[in-house]
Amino acid sequence: MDFNQARFNMVEQQIRPWNVLDFDVLDALLDIPREHFVSDKQQGYAYADMPLTLPNGSQMLEPKIVARMIQGLRLKKTDTVLEIGTGSGYASAVLSKLCAQVYSFDIDAAQSTSAASTLEKLGITNVRLETADGLDISKHQHTYDAIYIGGSLNTLPEQLKALLNDGGRMVAVVGSHPVQRCILLERQADTFHQTTLFDTLITALHNTHTGTHTNTFRF
Repeated sequence: MDFNQARFNMVEQQIRPWNVLDFDVLDALLDIPREHFVSDKQQGYAYADMPLTLPNGSQMLEPKIVARMIQGLRLKKTDTVLEIGTGSGYASAVLSKLCAQVYSFDIDAAQSTSAASTLEKLGITNVRLETADGLDISKHQHTYDAIYIGGSLNTLPEQLKALLNDGGRMVAVVGSHPVQRCILLERQADTFHQTTLFDTLITALHNTHTGTHTNTFRF
């Protein structure tokens, strides 16, 4: 399989038609070999427009959803980013190309180890992985310019607002089946402005506050 051609086709046939037009985001997607983040059995689907199951039963989101969410953050090269839900590490890798530092949290130690190995093989050094619940603000020693949440939640996490710097942005998919919405939250001083970016339906984030998935889908 020609992965370079498949990656190009993904960007041109899936990503651009879904209103992802930021050149930096598109360049990052073209630069990251997604086939390294999937299992051997899934190589033929590495660039397919579908979620892919990970070894722990969680899922990688469709590339176009990852791209649209990251585009919504409007990242700058100087930004520090929090990712909640490392998963395969693919979104971590894309984020790493667009900012100065990524702090990525996942409650699954084995999944974090797998993601770390892939990122190391690709020479990505500005992602720090933590095995912890990223929704627990006591686990954080930093505030952030942007927050990316890689699985759906029933509501936007109020506690994470305190982790956003002035001018910071957060993207999260909220709601339950059959319709969820990707929300952009922006902070200006002590005021927060919320915008709906698009409707979607993705797998839920699993966190230690509930001990269970937040809806019937899995992350």
